[in-house]
Amino acid sequence: MLITIILIIHLMIAIALVGVILIQKSEGGGLGMGGGGMSGFMTGRSTANLLTRTTAILATAFIVTSLGLAWLASGDHRPRSIIDDAPIQTPAKAPESQVPAVPAAPSVPLAK
Repeated sequence: MLITIILIIHLMIAIALVGVILIQKSEGGGLGMGGGGMSGFMTGRSTANLLTRTTAILATAFIVTSLGLAWLASGDHRPRSIIDDAPIQTPAKAPESQVPAVPAAPSVPLAK
């Protein structure tokens, strides 16, 4: 349940991160929307600062959720079964007095 919630948050952060990166104005003016078309709302410099901070925050959240998912998937924290905690029983040894004696092999003199 917890993994599912973090995974959904992780995917939403990833989609938002891709969107914020695509909105930013590149060096060549590629997909950026912060040019002259946004007059009156924010200046070019304040838009760049906002987008840079947003990208940094989303990237940090993405890394944190990635580490959290990796830790949850490692299995070290999972609840254990009572079978896992059961003591291992080894078969009991029979007392020496109950062990049947093995008869010795008859000795036969060697012929010359």
